[in-house]
Amino acid sequence: MDLEKKYSISAFFPVYNDWGTIPTLVLLTESVLKKYASQYEIILVDDGSNKLTKQVLSQLTPKVENLKIITHEKNKGYGGALKSGIYNSHYDLIFYTDGDAQYNPLELENLILKMSDDVDIVNGFKIERNDPLYRKAIGKLYYFATRMLFNFKIKDVDCDFRLMRKSLFNNLDLKYDSGIICVEMISKLTMRGAKFAEVPVNHYFRVSGKSEFFNFKRIFKTGTHLLTLWYKIKIKKEFEG
Repeated sequence: MDLEKKYSISAFFPVYNDWGTIPTLVLLTESVLKKYASQYEIILVDDGSNKLTKQVLSQLTPKVENLKIITHEKNKGYGGALKSGIYNSHYDLIFYTDGDAQYNPLELENLILKMSDDVDIVNGFKIERNDPLYRKAIGKLYYFATRMLFNFKIKDVDCDFRLMRKSLFNNLDLKYDSGIICVEMISKLTMRGAKFAEVPVNHYFRVSGKSEFFNFKRIFKTGTHLLTLWYKIKIKKEFEG
């Protein structure tokens, strides 16, 4: 039976030296989009990657229909890559996940099936976090800190596996270039009255690339940014700033 292709979808991946995983992720994503999207595009945001990654991306381009590459000459950070993907997406829905294969793009199907007229964002939440013990501990601390500061209702603000309506970002100014952008984005969209649905997703051990978050300097910087963002949103009520 033919599936009703209700949505046009932009799918993007922030890419930073993910040469070993990105081709498979793109092809898996394409298979889902061909099945469910009336129109689609796949965007790779190359955030200042090394030469090997750039070579892989250039070889991938002619092989994948509707593939676009956005190149940052210098690394802008995870938030900078997300902003490039979001603001350069053209279709009704935006899907994004990371380029390091910690999520399976085939599970995008579950997000699409959960989307409805009464839902603005379908947010994944990790069934189980498959990371080293120290990363799990820091992840739990981050979860409780953000939940306490921002009173999130969703289970996993740190799960970068989301399907969102493009219209949510009309006149929405996202500021942060670091990983704190996820908290900023969900906070501001919540203030706008966005309606959430949630879907459990699998999380896998990183096999390519390297996390830029788990060192003391970045953790300290993230904590400072969290408190600053909390003050702006919760105390000064700067929903759009």
